[in-house]
Amino acid sequence: MRLALPDAFDVVLLQGEAECFPDQEVPADAAEAFADKFGWDPRVEEGSFLYVRVAPRTVRAWRGEPELRGRVIMRDGMWLE
Repeated sequence: MRLALPDAFDVVLLQGEAECFPDQEVPADAAEAFADKFGWDPRVEEGSFLYVRVAPRTVRAWRGEPELRGRVIMRDGMWLE
């Protein structure tokens, strides 16, 4: 899975393995951490929600096009110096 945050100028690109959990099957500790951080608990809402947990293997980050080269900051799950 690839996940890009937040826009085309300041970019963090995560590549890794993703697990998806329906709102009623998400591990309780993960759901509580989400609710604590965002002040919102999808498990109590009408409708269905999907939690996605990404274990990053590679992370690239850059600010603007001139900084595209050499922006790998994690490889094989290990942070690079």
